[in-house]
Amino acid sequence: MEQRDLELIHKLGSEDSVLASLYKEHVEFEQELEKLENKSYLSVAEQMKRMEIKKKKLAGKDKMELILKKYRHDTKCQCHK
Repeated sequence: MEQRDLELIHKLGSEDSVLASLYKEHVEFEQELEKLENKSYLSVAEQMKRMEIKKKKLAGKDKMELILKKYRHDTKCQCHK
């Protein structure tokens, strides 16, 4: 995730509970993936779990991006007034 997005998430997290929740979930997925990636061998079940986590993480990231895009658009509109 880009630094400007992280800054915007931290700035808006207290105002937007959905964004805050999605970001928290994103971080948790990253931690779970890191644990799996650090293993030298993954069982079939762990491989499937890793794929499922990646899918959920990507879906959450897409939702966060839509929310951030709206905030960026709103900010640009306010600047041009």
